Amino acid sequence: MLKTDAWVLHPGQDGAAPARTTGEALSREQFALGELGDNEVLVEPLYGSWEANLDHALSRSPIDVCRARGEDAVIIGNLGVVRVLRTGSSPRAESFQEGDICLVMPFGKTDRHGYAELVYAYDMPGTIGLLAKQTKLEADILLRVPPLTPYSLPQWAAYARYFTAWDNWRTALRCWQAQLPDERPADHLVFGWGGGVTFAEMLLARRAGFRVAMTTSTDERMDMLRRNGITGVDRRLFPDLVHRPELAGQDAEYDARHRAAQKEFLRTIGELSDGAGVAIFIDNMGAPLHRATLKALARQGVLTTCGWKQGMSTTSLRASECIGRHLHVHTHVWRLQDSATIRDHQENTGWIPDIDETKIYGFDDIPALAEEYSIGKLDTYFPIFQVNPV
Repeated sequence: MLKTDAWVLHPGQDGAAPARTTGEALSREQFALGELGDNEVLVEPLYGSWEANLDHALSRSPIDVCRARGEDAVIIGNLGVVRVLRTGSSPRAESFQEGDICLVMPFGKTDRHGYAELVYAYDMPGTIGLLAKQTKLEADILLRVPPLTPYSLPQWAAYARYFTAWDNWRTALRCWQAQLPDERPADHLVFGWGGGVTFAEMLLARRAGFRVAMTTSTDERMDMLRRNGITGVDRRLFPDLVHRPELAGQDAEYDARHRAAQKEFLRTIGELSDGAGVAIFIDNMGAPLHRATLKALARQGVLTTCGWKQGMSTTSLRASECIGRHLHVHTHVWRLQDSATIRDHQENTGWIPDIDETKIYGFDDIPALAEEYSIGKLDTYFPIFQVNPV
């Protein structure tokens, strides 16, 4: 029976978020992996990327993954770089060799087209994640890191936001082009709320010739955007832009501040777009900023999202969206069979993040990383942790 040292998540009380901090939801334990299956590969995680789905799991929002899976103990963590230790006996498993360095694709169950329905080490029962010194996973979700790559393993560990961005941008761009096939991208603005996926999409949009701008709320990130040819919009200039339905119409001071923040935001968008509005708006925040997002969209604009960091439920006035010919795009993860194509695009074009290796978290520091991510304390869009030495 294989066992490993791991950070383990247990069910919350009645499925609710615990009354303690996010980081305290994890428990350091010995975890039984079971025996290695024919199509499984035993690996040791090297580097992992801290992603929104980890925060969702620890906060029990939108679901308690332990209860959804019917399991008392779950190891989460589904995106990172691993080293192969041993393989099962299937042809696919035996195509890997001891020492191979691979990326983990987060596919638990796919539909007939290769898109994710259930996510590995999140809501897919029986899957074991990367917050462990060793783990085992299906050979089908391993993708080799290019053997002579000029990029570091921590850079490759941040691949998930880029893979997701590639898929979401491709879909959103095609939707925009469907209505405006003869327009010059240079005459149109791509805008987004800050985040790692948005940053990666901005780089693709800039390469496609669009004007690009996104929000951020730290001086360090403003500088990073500037270095990458992206116009930074300081989110701190409109602190009351978030829509708070519990106060709207009930608190006159809040209503006035919210209107002023919205006016300033739309003035900024007008300056960046020559008054046209946003052609493609990347919004992975969700409900609190949805009203501002819709107001900023140009005619024939595309609202595209692949996440819901701050709220899943949004509403819109259907008639206004129809009259404005707004297209709403919703994607999730990417298509499994596109994985090698996206990897090769990163390798061949240098579309890959810079990682400050002095700020990588250790395995012992996982709870601190979880807590700092949940309260928005991190400076980087690409938080990386190390599990085993390289």
